[in-house]
Amino acid sequence: MKNRLAILLPAVLLHAGPALAQEEAAEAIGTGVGLVIGLLIAIVIGAIVGWLAGLIVKGGGSGFWTNVLVGIGGSILANVLLPLLGISFGSILGTFFAAVVGAVILLLLVRMVRRGA
Repeated sequence: MKNRLAILLPAVLLHAGPALAQEEAAEAIGTGVGLVIGLLIAIVIGAIVGWLAGLIVKGGGSGFWTNVLVGIGGSILANVLLPLLGISFGSILGTFFAAVVGAVILLLLVRMVRRGA
């Protein structure tokens, strides 16, 4: 019985090896593609949120990429800090609203620093 197991175990491992390697490779590729798609979505939503924040906070234009960065930063700021303060909007629309509020606050801070410098 022990000899049979010693003979069968390497055969089973060799048989499962390539399939397991393919699954790991597919998972790594899927993770990479998901990361790229998530990053593109964050940039698009950040651009929209930053643009809206730029419309709300009138003044000298910050530029597209600054608005995108402020939008992404405001989204992160709002979606991390507001739940810590016990404020939750509970829906995608509410989260978007929180991101706009965070971007407006961040844009005001950026403009205060620029004027002070």
